[in-house]
Order: sequence, then structure tokens, then C-alpha cells
Amino acid sequence: MKHLNKLLVAVMMVMGLASHAQDSNNPWAISFGVNAVDTRTSAGGGSGFFDQHFSQPFAVKDNWNILPSLSYIGVSRYVGSGFSVGLQGSVNKIDKAVYFRPTAPGHDGRGNVVTNPGDLMYYGIDATIKYSFQELIKSKVIDPSLSIGGGYTFLGDDSFGTVNPGAGITFWFTDAIGLELATKYKWAVSPSDPPGRNDYNGEIDTPSHFQHTAGLIFKFGGKDTDGDGIYDKDDACPDVAGLKQFNGCPDTDGDGIVDASDACPDVFGLAALNGCPDTDGDGIADKDDACPDVAGLAALKGCPDADGDGIADKDDKCPTVAGPKENGGCPFLDADKDGVLDKDDDCPTVYGPASNRGCPEVTSEALEDLKVQARAIYFNSGKATFKTGDKETPARLDAIKEILKNYPNAKFSIEGHTDSDGSDKLNQKLSEERAAAVMNALIERGVNVDNLVSKGFGESQPVASNKTAAGKAQNRRTEIRHIGSKYQGKL
Repeated sequence: MKHLNKLLVAVMMVMGLASHAQDSNNPWAISFGVNAVDTRTSAGGGSGFFDQHFSQPFAVKDNWNILPSLSYIGVSRYVGSGFSVGLQGSVNKIDKAVYFRPTAPGHDGRGNVVTNPGDLMYYGIDATIKYSFQELIKSKVIDPSLSIGGGYTFLGDDSFGTVNPGAGITFWFTDAIGLELATKYKWAVSPSDPPGRNDYNGEIDTPSHFQHTAGLIFKFGGKDTDGDGIYDKDDACPDVAGLKQFNGCPDTDGDGIVDASDACPDVFGLAALNGCPDTDGDGIADKDDACPDVAGLAALKGCPDADGDGIADKDDKCPTVAGPKENGGCPFLDADKDGVLDKDDDCPTVYGPASNRGCPEVTSEALEDLKVQARAIYFNSGKATFKTGDKETPARLDAIKEILKNYPNAKFSIEGHTDSDGSDKLNQKLSEERAAAVMNALIERGVNVDNLVSKGFGESQPVASNKTAAGKAQNRRTEIRHIGSKYQGKL
């Protein structure tokens, strides 16, 4: 039992080592399984070292001691460059011991005899330095290795130290789980007088032996902060979940470009444009395209130039006709030859001075004609409706419209007046309504509303005496006055 306690202490040491937190990809591994002890090597029979040690390497039934249960446990830590260090504890029961007794009956022809030394308990504690060839051969499944180490073996009431060269191979089912097969030759460096020593013939049976193991191995200890299945050591973005093909970095829009290199990480885009979309296909990313929905030129920030004058259509006052930039993209045209370019001419087909934006000035003859026509518009007595039965009023309104359309930028005031009959308040209201009636009639005939205003002056501005019927008739009138340009204050 005291040797079993030693193995338990070794196992506890192994478990304690395995509990340390780590910061690299699965640097720790724990293994467990069954072990077999082959004592043939201690017998000494045969004609040489290799004949003694390797003549019957797989005589399992004859030479191997196997405890049919979990009989070893080990832990190791990867230290880099293919090397790992480990500690292993094992237990077995020796019921087949091979001794060199050439004079004994039943020897195998080499002088070796297999006997039962009394079911001796076997305990081993071994430290190992192992080199793996897996990285060298670039395999994800096959992992061959060589090892060297030392340990201490307890056999019955005896114990001795060993030097342990060995070899092994692991077959990895996953990145972290594998089947481990290993063997080591445990060469006794301080042999005692083991059970089975043949004092009769003076031959010393050394305790050197082979120990073979087969079991499962599990890697662990890696850290994955963002939980994306990629260990921090290999994760280029350890704090944010990502994809394996991008070394753990995310690609939010799924365009194949990692967010860190994606100029438009939330919108699916093109690799040629650093992950940004190009809706109109003109090779300019939407974020840099002033006209993202219509193909254009890089020189114009993605906007088209239909006339090829170097001015984007959206800024070109004449997008289908080439013209210089200083003329807004329009050619220098002056159709009416008035010295005002068509682009600045409010009346491009009618001659007019630049002071009036290319439109003709309102002449005194036109104003006189407006005066005559306006004063000849009659209303029903006391009302703002045109006089019933007067067939001339529509013709006069048409005549006024024809005069006004010759002056598209001129502004005119339609003004109503009354005689002195009635109250001032009533006359003021009636004059305003009559002026508005004339203005509305002109607007209905196509005169621009922006060119007109209406006002009422009641009886305050008579043109004749209100003491006579003839004078009152002259005072009941409408006037049309030119009051300037509709652009006044904006020029």
C-alpha cells in the first residue's frame, strides 16, 4: 500500500500542474490509459545488445505485464519549437519476469526463463522531454515524437532510478483529442538486488525494462476571449468575434473584406473600392460619388457631363450644349442682339437694355394705352362686378393683357378709385375689391401673378370734381401704373 500511496501522490502532482491557467493555444495536455512492462531486457540472454533487447519485441502473451485497468496518467506542457515537458505516474503488477538461467530446465534456448516473481507491484514516476515532428512534417493527424527523460521505479520492496529514451506516435482525432502510443526503455542506473537474482550461479538480473503505453490524450488551456472558436494566440481580433478565414476578425457586411480594412464595413461592397458599394458602376464608391445613381466621371466626382464641356450636368445651365465654365456651361448666345447674354436675359427674344435684364422698358405710349383701357372698365353700381351687359370690358381686359405680356419683368399696380358718394369706409372697401377684380381677370388671361399687385384708394384721389355727375363718373375708375421691375431688391 505504501507504493500505491506514492502513485497517488504523483497523480495529485500531475493534476495540480494541469490546473494552472495559461495564455496560449492549448499548451497543456493530459493523458491516461494502460501500460505494459516487458522485463525481457533485464534477462541478459542472447548474443548481443540488440539481440537481448529486441529479439521478441511483441511477445505480448509471453513477456508483457499488463494491468487490465487505468494504469497510467500523465501531464505535459508545450514549451515551443516542437518541445514539451511532462510528468507521468504509472502502476502495474509484475507476474511475468524473464531471468537469465541457462542451466534451468525450460529455458528458451538463449538461457532465459519466464517465471512469476510473486505478483510484485510496480510503480513509476517519470519526467520526460519530448520533441514532436508534427510541425516539421506539416500534418494535422499524425504526430511522431522522440523523448528522453528519467524517473524512479518501485518494484516490490526495491526501488531504483532510470534513464528513459523513448519514441511515440499520436493520432489526432481533433485539434485537442488524440490516441497516444508510446514506448520507452527504462535503463536502471542504480540497480538493487531484485527478486529473481540467481545467487546460485552468480548471474545478476538487472531491472532495466521496456514500458509501453496506449491511451487518450487531451489538449487544453487555450484562451478565446471573444468566443469565436479561435484562440487568442492566433486571433488577429481577440476582443471581437470573427471568422476563421480572417484569423478571427469580423466581416459585418459579408463582402469578404475584414471590417478593419473595409472603408464601408456596414454595407456590402467591392474589394477594388475597399469594401464600398458602387451603385452606378462608374468605378467611384458611393461615399465619394456626388451622383451615386448615375454613371459619371472621376474628374467630376462621379457625375456625368453630357456635352463634354467639363461641367457636371447637375451644375450645367446648358447640359446638352457645350459652353465655358464662366458662362455656366452655356455658349455665349444673345439671340435678340441686345448685348445681354441669353442666360442672363429675361427676354431673350425681345430687345431690351441690360439695365432692365434684357427686357424692353415700359414706354409712355404703353402706359397711356393702359390708362385708357383701364378707365373704360365699368362696374355695377355699388358693386365690384363688371357692368352687366357691357360687351367691351372683356375686350379691354384682353388688350391690357397683350400690353403687359410685352414686359415680362415689369411690375404693375392695379388701383381702384371711387367718387365721394357713401361713407369713406364703404368706398375704401369697394375700391379694393374692384382693383382685385381687374387683377384676377388678368391672371385668368395668363398674366404672371408675380407681375401684379392691387390696391384701393377709395375717394381719396379724385381726378375731377365730385360736385357734378360728370366729375363723379371720372372719379369712379381703375388705373394701371408701372411700379418698376419684379426683380427690384434682388438685382
